[in-house]
Amino acid sequence: MSGIGVEVGAQAARSRALAVLRVRGRALAVALLPAAAAVILLAGATTGHLVGRGWDAARWTVGVLAVLVLLAAAGIGLVVARARPATSPTVPIPEKSAPDLYRMVRDLADRLDVPAPSAIALTPDCDSWLEDRAHSAHGPPPRPAPDEIADPVRRRAPVAPVLVIGSPFLWWMRVGELRAVLAPVVAGTGPSAHPDIAAARRFVRGLDAAVAVASTPGRCPLTRGVCAVLGWVARLLLRGCREHATQMERGVAAAAAERAQAVDYGLRIVAQEQVGLAYAGWDRLLTRVALPAWRMGRWPSRLDAGVVAALTELSRRDRLAEGFASRLGERPACDLLEEPGAVDEAASLLAARLFHGGPAEAGPHWAPVDWQAYPEEVVDRTWRADAARLHRVLDSLGVHPSPDPREPGPGSPTLARLLDHLTEPSTAPSTGPALPADPPYTGPGLPADPPSAAPAAPGVSPDTPLPGPEPALCPGDGDEEDADPATERSAALAAGLSAELAREEAAVPGGDAAPRGPESALWDDSGCVLPPFPLQPQRTARELLADHVTAMVCCAAVDTAGAVPALDWLDGPSLLLGGERAADLAPKVFRLIEEGDPGPLRDWLVRSGIRPEKPVRLV
Repeated sequence: MSGIGVEVGAQAARSRALAVLRVRGRALAVALLPAAAAVILLAGATTGHLVGRGWDAARWTVGVLAVLVLLAAAGIGLVVARARPATSPTVPIPEKSAPDLYRMVRDLADRLDVPAPSAIALTPDCDSWLEDRAHSAHGPPPRPAPDEIADPVRRRAPVAPVLVIGSPFLWWMRVGELRAVLAPVVAGTGPSAHPDIAAARRFVRGLDAAVAVASTPGRCPLTRGVCAVLGWVARLLLRGCREHATQMERGVAAAAAERAQAVDYGLRIVAQEQVGLAYAGWDRLLTRVALPAWRMGRWPSRLDAGVVAALTELSRRDRLAEGFASRLGERPACDLLEEPGAVDEAASLLAARLFHGGPAEAGPHWAPVDWQAYPEEVVDRTWRADAARLHRVLDSLGVHPSPDPREPGPGSPTLARLLDHLTEPSTAPSTGPALPADPPYTGPGLPADPPSAAPAAPGVSPDTPLPGPEPALCPGDGDEEDADPATERSAALAAGLSAELAREEAAVPGGDAAPRGPESALWDDSGCVLPPFPLQPQRTARELLADHVTAMVCCAAVDTAGAVPALDWLDGPSLLLGGERAADLAPKVFRLIEEGDPGPLRDWLVRSGIRPEKPVRLV
């Protein structure tokens, strides 16, 4: 039954590939039509049938038109044949650096009775696919010999595509799980080897590359006109074969899935659970752990190893994930690499380039950081840099601490200076218990309170803060209501922080606010132009203010109460007070900046032994 499904899917893919090639054939016929008319008119003149002044004018007109159309068709065909389609930025894995991995993939291809991939590469994402790079890397395939054209069976076999594997899979999955996940992907090399499917894909990729060439800005008016014609023709042909190409790829996928049914089918069901888990851990690691480091000009050099630590921590927290920890005794798939540390570092740098737009190599403002040094090099430095920026903005606003003989001179970097500025004048210090917590904050600062230990969904930690209703924005963020003095102070401070941060990031390459176009992110290894794909939208002024106030509180806790910065694998930077996470700080910070009420925060400072009147160390 599986063989019938494979044949049906392959037959559907081949029929759609022929439909795509018919679009190409019709385009060629249209290009040759004026030339055919010119030949007919010339032949009529030689036989004495089509003579006269009118026929002579028609011959000249059609002949010139035929030459122009042929030149245009030849130019468009040359661009389509020679243009380099965009390829995904990846980390290439030579066979000498991963012989066991290549051996496993070839064994899998033999079991599936399909050609083995021509090479293997890694991507910093939780996905795997086949990518044909013969067209982009080496130009079009060589012209077939006449005997190969006459005998389709003897046609030259297309180059096998490259197998691209998600790097988190190699570190989190076991060898058997990775083989089961890759089985449907490797099975796709079978239909890819068919000449008609390969030719159809090559034609579609060439059209797509031609559209990209025609859309490149910065040309002279004449060249722009030529590119406009090229782009119009390429888009017209793409619209003509879009549906056929889509159905062809669906047929290829169906045939590959049916072929892979006989290989590790039962294990693949279990492995798919690990795919979802790895995706959740990878997303959490990038947004909560890597992003703060990237903003500091540091990039974690072992992101894939961090996925293992994050998911191991998840299995420890989530009682529904207890079975995941028992898998760690089996051989991990990263053992198939000769130097997993070097590969992890290369994938981590590529992830920083893709998701943040950092430089291609390490430098003075873009240095790697190990996980052991992360709390000191990233967490503590981030807090102190934010605290220093906060006090610079307070200086620019002319803010001075309230007159108190116990406090140092004006402008001292103390937490009390900030609290006094943001406090509503009519608000009395709170002496009662803290008010109920506001909705949890999930920004780049400290994590919110963990929810109750209710049963969680598989792969989701009970400590994961769930997004709640968004707190009211202060003026300047779009909400002009409730313009009380405390809110005005918060809005002014938030606006100053936004402007200061924008100036800093514009001055340092790789910052969040640095303008980047497609031209500024040229991937040397792949030859394609891609802008960075941001993990999160730009922080609002309210979020920036909350982050900076939280950073100032953390600096005061470290300098006056013996607290230490730490790394939480699932929630990112965290503060340890007495060996425990300070997970209840965010609601109190929002109470201060949105209502001008410092009572809950002051009570928390007293209970934690933090002295706001003491100066803190800044960077």
